[in-house]
Amino acid sequence: MTRSSKKGLYVDPRILKKIEGKKSSETGVIKTWSRACVISPEMVGFIFGVHNGKIHIEVSVNEDMVGHRLGEFSPTKKFVKHGGKMQKELEQKKKEGEIASAQAAKAAPAAKK
Repeated sequence: MTRSSKKGLYVDPRILKKIEGKKSSETGVIKTWSRACVISPEMVGFIFGVHNGKIHIEVSVNEDMVGHRLGEFSPTKKFVKHGGKMQKELEQKKKEGEIASAQAAKAAPAAKK
């Protein structure tokens, strides 16, 4: 057993103080920088603005999230597509093909009448 499990779960006391005695419908977004805070049952229904290092990402807490940490739902890295010019050309051809097929589908019912 690890030492942290003996000590118990970490729930930020400042967050608990902010939601204490309030209804989830009354409060807006609760901003927090505490990504390590474990989601407790009292937090269900509230919307937290979890900081990802640049901005606050809104996280709406539901029952399935209890026991997880707030930081799990606020990704810190942005995926950048690979491929450069070649990838852009392929995506453009694919988009043109979709537009052409949509126009053909619209023209087909008109031709039957």
